Amino acid sequence: MSDARLDLSAVLRQAQELSEKLRRVQEELRHRTVSATVGGGMVEVTASGALEIVAVRVAPQAVDPGDVAMLQDLVRAGANQALARAKELAQEAMRQATGLPLPFGLGGPA
Repeated sequence: MSDARLDLSAVLRQAQELSEKLRRVQEELRHRTVSATVGGGMVEVTASGALEIVAVRVAPQAVDPGDVAMLQDLVRAGANQALARAKELAQEAMRQATGLPLPFGLGGPA
């Protein structure tokens, strides 16, 4: 019985250590950013590792009142690319912290 308690205690300790590692990685990801540039540099979107858009830069030549749809498409494309890169960043950080390939969303940024 004593061995079972020791094993359970070790498992719980390892789970707590892993949980703390993941919490630290999530906090670090909030401060790391990735960017995506689309439209030949006309739009740049920056996202954090916490999957938040933190900046959007639009070049003046991208603003054409006669073609608002183009600007909307560029911003959407830039945001999607930046968020995809942020997901990759988060997955890699989690993999390094745990030593395991985690599917995105499992232990990822909250």
